[in-house]
Amino acid sequence: MISERLSFLPEVLPSFRPCPPAHDRAGWETLPPAAKKRLMAAGAAEAAKPLSALPLSLWLDFARTGKRSEWEEACFARRARLCALAAAECVEYQGRFLDAIADTVWAICEESAWQLPAHNSYVRDTPQLPLPDTARPLIDLFAAEAGALLSTVHYLLGAELEQAYPGLATRMEREVRTRILTPYLRDHFWWMGNRDEPMCNWTSWCTQNVLLCFFLLPDVSQEERRDAVRQAAYSLDCFLKDYGPDGCCNEGAQYYRHAGLTLWGALRILSSAAPEAFGPVFREEKIRNIAEYILNVHVDGPYYLNFGDCSPLAGRCGAREYLFARAVGSPALEALAAADFRADPDPDRLTAQDASSRINLWYRLLTAFTQREMMDCPDPGPAPAGDVWYPSVGIFAARRGSWVLGAKMGGNGDSHNHNDTGSVTVYKDGCPFLIDVGVESYTRKTFSPQRYEIWTMQSGWHNLPTFDGVMQLPGAAYAARDIRVGEGCISAELSGAYPPIRGLGSYRRTVSVTEEGVALSDRTDWDGEVELTLMTQRRPQLSPGGLALEDLGVIRISSGAEISLQPVPVEDPRLRTAWPDTLWKISIYFYKSLDLFLE
Repeated sequence: MISERLSFLPEVLPSFRPCPPAHDRAGWETLPPAAKKRLMAAGAAEAAKPLSALPLSLWLDFARTGKRSEWEEACFARRARLCALAAAECVEYQGRFLDAIADTVWAICEESAWQLPAHNSYVRDTPQLPLPDTARPLIDLFAAEAGALLSTVHYLLGAELEQAYPGLATRMEREVRTRILTPYLRDHFWWMGNRDEPMCNWTSWCTQNVLLCFFLLPDVSQEERRDAVRQAAYSLDCFLKDYGPDGCCNEGAQYYRHAGLTLWGALRILSSAAPEAFGPVFREEKIRNIAEYILNVHVDGPYYLNFGDCSPLAGRCGAREYLFARAVGSPALEALAAADFRADPDPDRLTAQDASSRINLWYRLLTAFTQREMMDCPDPGPAPAGDVWYPSVGIFAARRGSWVLGAKMGGNGDSHNHNDTGSVTVYKDGCPFLIDVGVESYTRKTFSPQRYEIWTMQSGWHNLPTFDGVMQLPGAAYAARDIRVGEGCISAELSGAYPPIRGLGSYRRTVSVTEEGVALSDRTDWDGEVELTLMTQRRPQLSPGGLALEDLGVIRISSGAEISLQPVPVEDPRLRTAWPDTLWKISIYFYKSLDLFLE
């Protein structure tokens, strides 16, 4: 789709202009006062903090213990600091922040490596090396982010930094060239694409940030830019091949920000440099469908239908979704993004758990310079009733009145997969009713052969059945079959998501939603006792005919079933961003058939 547009490349590929450089005072004066105030406050707050240290012992913590968080927090703190300081200096333009900017730039340039310890390997899915090889730069997600950040700062304030600290801007260019530009054109990293090899969010995410480096730095030759564009087009085509025509992101709502939105970012840079070549790509139906995925899995307020390594609080929409919507012509997504921005107490993601939103200066600039448009955009109004079916991944969403139903009826071979085929999530009045817990903080174990030893990955901790302790297995072969989609209803055979179980030939689940509530019906030919798990945020209490979930609603349960309730402490910091200190596991034991009604 994208490589075929290369024949329309112009003779000259101009530099990218994400916003006015700092010396263009007329351009910066157009910012809304609220945006200026926000950027200045963030810059002043960062200027008062010390620069985070990154000692070798912190790098080695991953190799020694498998923990990622301490290195990443310190590393990302440096980059978030630079984002805030640079934006504040551009607003004020009095030199007050230049020393702190220079200190932070210098520290990042002095780092032995820009990749994360958890990504320190040159071959996909191989063990990480203990230490980085400083003679062989590696481009991972966050090396590309670091290069994009320094390139953006150079674009905004390069002349001012060079005048105040002679040689510093030149050092920035040299580091980005050595660590990003040269290895990108010389080496092959797995995320760049290789025929039919599966790609993921890394491809679009890294490509976007590498393109920022090539098109923001001033001393990049036309030949280098053309070579980068050709490689980027190939990589993005490799990324798109793994999407169905329906545009569903098999990594979930949270990863849409790193996948669909970075696809938009890469295309925006390419179409800015070569509008006749790449501008028409935004008119492709598949690209529009990719953009609107986030609209279709939105529940209400901050909540999204989640699966895999995603939180239900996948992050509010903002400037990037808004601009993606405008590029593909989606008024509904445009309105949602603008309304979400207006409701967001932290539109610059200063406190966001997702580091990439805090450390990318381009994203912060987009928010500031798009704010006026988003403030004036009409409200989207209530979401209309309707269904969405994504056959490429097996995701179903339906709205009726105060109810939102989500179901995953695909398979267990997704990127960031959990063994959750057939699981459902339910919301009532915008509140979680039946939940998908999500994922704990990433460690070495998360992306290792021991991944499915982690409880959040297991089907027994999703809204699914277990057969005498036997749960689902990972892999594309373990999938739903005979899927039938109707009005507000989906049904599928789930036995194929499990290993062979003696006596189990069929387990069929049917779930439907109306304005009165959600009905779930399970039927099996297995003779043993089935344990059906339901996960809830609200504390369940036994009541006549079923369970009451505090003041939210009730679960009516067909007669003959036994029920047990188990509190689930939530101690992991990542889970605590979405959930209270205790969740609840409901186990319903039944034979042959079970009917539930949520009202």
